[in-house]
Amino acid sequence: MSALQEMSPNVRNIKQLQYVALIRRASQIKEELRQKVRKPYKEMIDVCWGDPHRAGVKPLTFVRQVLAACLYPQLVDSDTLPVDVRQRARMLLRGCAGGSVGSYTAPAGTSEIVHGISEFITRRDGGAPSYPENIYISPGSQWALQNIINVLVNSEPSSPKTGVLTPLPCYSTTISSMVGLGAVAVPYSLCEERGWELQVEELQRALESAKGVCKPVALYIVNPGNPTGYVQSRKSMQEVIRFASEKRLFLLADEVYQDCVYGDNSEFVSYKRVLAEMGPPLSDTVELASFHSASKGFMGECGLRGGYVELVNMDPAVMKYIYTLFSADSCAPVLGQFALDLLTSPPQPGDPSYPLYRQETRHIRSTLVRNVKRVFEVVNSLPGFSCQPVEGGVFAFPRMHLPPAAIHKATEMGMQPDLFYCARLLEEAGVFVIPGCEYGQKEGTYHIRFCIMVQEDIMEELLRRLTSFHTQFMKDFS
Repeated sequence: MSALQEMSPNVRNIKQLQYVALIRRASQIKEELRQKVRKPYKEMIDVCWGDPHRAGVKPLTFVRQVLAACLYPQLVDSDTLPVDVRQRARMLLRGCAGGSVGSYTAPAGTSEIVHGISEFITRRDGGAPSYPENIYISPGSQWALQNIINVLVNSEPSSPKTGVLTPLPCYSTTISSMVGLGAVAVPYSLCEERGWELQVEELQRALESAKGVCKPVALYIVNPGNPTGYVQSRKSMQEVIRFASEKRLFLLADEVYQDCVYGDNSEFVSYKRVLAEMGPPLSDTVELASFHSASKGFMGECGLRGGYVELVNMDPAVMKYIYTLFSADSCAPVLGQFALDLLTSPPQPGDPSYPLYRQETRHIRSTLVRNVKRVFEVVNSLPGFSCQPVEGGVFAFPRMHLPPAAIHKATEMGMQPDLFYCARLLEEAGVFVIPGCEYGQKEGTYHIRFCIMVQEDIMEELLRRLTSFHTQFMKDFS
């Protein structure tokens, strides 16, 4: 028997990433540029990841100072760092066995940090209570999501497969991890014409489509949206909660971009808060897992791997199994746990670090707001491009109306049309973006996704190159 036949069928079902060849080519181009190979550009602009630091956004000083002092405790007793930084480092190290970041913590996370997250959630949600025993820290929010889906999936061979309603478009890694665990992703389309709105009628249609295929047990929501940038209204969330209650679906709320909301009439409200404010019986019965992370938003500490999940209305018997699952890896990385503490309890007015922290976070926000405005203006001025307003998150996801000749050429080459476009954009303009086919999109529509949390000069250069390339591309295939 070959190794492939011995592999788990769930793992074999994971769809291969279509843009793997793009990633390889991007690495080659970087190397060629290092070796001074002549190209129409001097450096590559890599905006395919939601990784702010990779895109040139500077880490927050307060965060790095505290982490530095925790890693090198001699700094705690020196005058080189502000007093509140040293106090925070002392407090965090006290929660570590042996006073060292090299020690394991409790499986759910350091008790003081978990309590701090619970207090943050209560403040954020207008006083709706949050309980530390319902919070688990994990190596990133996706890891926590996988564990919760693992609990929900029924792997009995005789049973129907477990279904999870997932948005279309959706972050591809999430879908892959669901499929890898044996679940079926049941797509519901977000309405692009209405700014990527989530509509309950579409959830109903998706549920109907699952009949005979799988048994849906959960509904996965990303708010603010990735890749769409849509921010849900309170009214829309109430409708979704009623739908989940009526259909007995477990709600999975991915809220990692909650800090990044900048639409004129948009505000982030958590699913936990909306559910609590709807009152009984809904607030006592709808099961909810909500996720947050230190990787996204203004902190952008992707490499530290710190996320958490808060569970609401879970059966205590099930909670025991969740504890066991989260214990399997001993604990989340300790520096990631510290980053979560700094995310949920940042410097306050009067603290020595507050003025600089405020200045840095304001700068990131104002840059993001200006980038959103420029992307909307420039992209919508290009023939064959249309971009819905980006209200939150850190991505733009414009639609391309490609000429028939370009679609024909892509088909000839055995490529999706938007992948073909991205490959040409990378080769000719040195701009690395991801094709919409990677996220799922309505049949016959094509998109690209790129990160907008970058420095303004990089965004201007990106838009200049995109404009020049796109104009030529449309001429070549008209």
